[in-house]
Amino acid sequence: MSRIGKMPIQIPAKVEVSVASDNTVTVKGPKGALSQKVDPDIAVQVEDGTLTVTRPTDQKRHKAMHGLYRAILNNLVTGVSQGYTREMEVIGVGYRVESQGNLLTLTIGYSHPVIFAIPSEIKVTTAMEKGSAPLIRLEGSDKELLGQVCAKIRSFRKPEPYKGKGIMFKGEVVRRKAGKTAGGKK
Repeated sequence: MSRIGKMPIQIPAKVEVSVASDNTVTVKGPKGALSQKVDPDIAVQVEDGTLTVTRPTDQKRHKAMHGLYRAILNNLVTGVSQGYTREMEVIGVGYRVESQGNLLTLTIGYSHPVIFAIPSEIKVTTAMEKGSAPLIRLEGSDKELLGQVCAKIRSFRKPEPYKGKGIMFKGEVVRRKAGKTAGGKK
């Protein structure tokens, strides 16, 4: 069996999990409600505060789906009970960030500010303190959506290897490259 797929998911006290007849799993908790459609071949059972995922055969496709859906359902349970947080730094001279509601305004070296609308499921806050890089903090219960939004924000100005400027995750290390040397041929 799959090492990931065979592990049961513990359901916290304030979380409710229900499985519909069309194999849609709905998870409700203090941070919201999420749902996921599961492949019809994969069986999902809720018993005694645990959620288990089983597969019918050892076909390669079933093995792949087994671990995948177990991981997705675990992310749903964690998301509605604890939530997810990602922090991003904006590194560069003159780079700034602002947030008003769910609009994020990035001044990142272009001739115009980049305005990005964050989905309503995600809460965004920004911090600009003297002596440190501007910070973007994203919080939400849906790990997949949070990752997509982070990837989109990062795509506006990817970290570059020569000066280390760009938008990167907090704590991320960018591999630096040496620039051109000043000497020439003699």
